[in-house]
Amino acid sequence: MTGSTDFLKTIAIGIFLILLGCHAEKSNQASQEPIAPSEQGNEKPETVVLFRIDDIGMNHAVNLALKDLAQTKIPLSASVMFNCPWYQEAVEILKENPQISVGVHLTLNAEWKYYRWGPVIGKTLASSLVDSTGYFLPSTAEFLASNYKLEEVEQELEAQIKRALSTGLKIDYIDFHMRTALATPELKRITEKLAEKYDLKMSMFMDEAYKTMFNTEIDQKSNDLIDHLSNKLDHTKVNLVIIHVAHANPEMNVLVDMNNPTMNTQDGKPLVSSHRQAELDALLSEEVKKVIEENNIRIVSYADMPIRQP
Repeated sequence: MTGSTDFLKTIAIGIFLILLGCHAEKSNQASQEPIAPSEQGNEKPETVVLFRIDDIGMNHAVNLALKDLAQTKIPLSASVMFNCPWYQEAVEILKENPQISVGVHLTLNAEWKYYRWGPVIGKTLASSLVDSTGYFLPSTAEFLASNYKLEEVEQELEAQIKRALSTGLKIDYIDFHMRTALATPELKRITEKLAEKYDLKMSMFMDEAYKTMFNTEIDQKSNDLIDHLSNKLDHTKVNLVIIHVAHANPEMNVLVDMNNPTMNTQDGKPLVSSHRQAELDALLSEEVKKVIEENNIRIVSYADMPIRQP
């Protein structure tokens, strides 16, 4: 009888040890499973932001600002004006910084007084797109009021894309200088056709939430960006923030915007240089860096985005 009792005790102890081991294994597995954000104290859910830097290649002052941003190694998106002379310098900067996604800033306007540019295909092939001097018209309104030909628009925009591709850079997307290339349904269809033909994404047509600092007062640029990143992001979307940057140097200081009154004083003194320096300073500031870290913001570029056309 004693032997039977000992045998039963041995079995009971064995079962207990097996159950204890199973419980310990489950506990260990549970401790290795990721904790949902809502269970991690006060940590905020991850929010995705995409910084698009416009007008790259417009001039040397803008390219200098691109260099400053590139040194941060942030995965930005740079929209290059491939019809402007300084695009070649921008290409060299971007080749050294593959973390930056590159787009074609499709251009049909030249808005600066005394600093103008024209079509890649030349004024003869794009005669309906230019003024008597061979330059693009300053404003979208003037362009729409002209006798532009859609076939010349398509040829010019495609030439800008082909020039971009010929540089050897990886081109991820297109967007639209002053949105002129989207100003009518017919123009929009041309951009969609070209995006599909060259397998390019279309900025602002990928369900992004959208923010620009273009018209923000100069002394409020930093506060505006901090407030937006802290309080106004859409946690369900990619949050596109459009930035215009430049060094406030003599080259930039003389540029007069012929379209937007907020870019000049009432007596015509140019302010664009100060606007763009302020946006550069804001994006490079320690305050914005801290906000990005504290708000669990993940920065992506258009290279990370799936193709989604309208």
